[in-house]
Amino acid sequence: MKKDTLLEIILGTIGGIIFAVGMCMVLVQEWAMFKIGVGISIIGFIILLGIIPVYKNSHPKKKHEPINWGIVITWIMGIIGALVMGYGMSKVMVDKVSTNDMIIGIIFGIIGLVICVLNYPIYSYIKGNK
Repeated sequence: MKKDTLLEIILGTIGGIIFAVGMCMVLVQEWAMFKIGVGISIIGFIILLGIIPVYKNSHPKKKHEPINWGIVITWIMGIIGALVMGYGMSKVMVDKVSTNDMIIGIIFGIIGLVICVLNYPIYSYIKGNK
């Protein structure tokens, strides 16, 4: 492993943890640490930004290849499927869930899961038609 790659991993891990702790301090109201959390999150974000110059030094620029629309559509479908499934999960996992919320949540969860499962066959179809 190159030193630059190790430095990227270390900066990403430390910056991500500091940023996450800061966001927890901001979002958990019981802690009452909003201002301190914003400051810590900014510090974590600055550490994460430190990855950019390290990455640019260790990875030379490549020529742009034509856009692979199969990959683009795969990413879009994956994101949509994950969001739909997450919506369904959030409807089911509330404190006092009603029967309607449970049914709606299960239906949306299944729809999102089907979208994610169909992602690869659709990518294979698009790739095969080129």
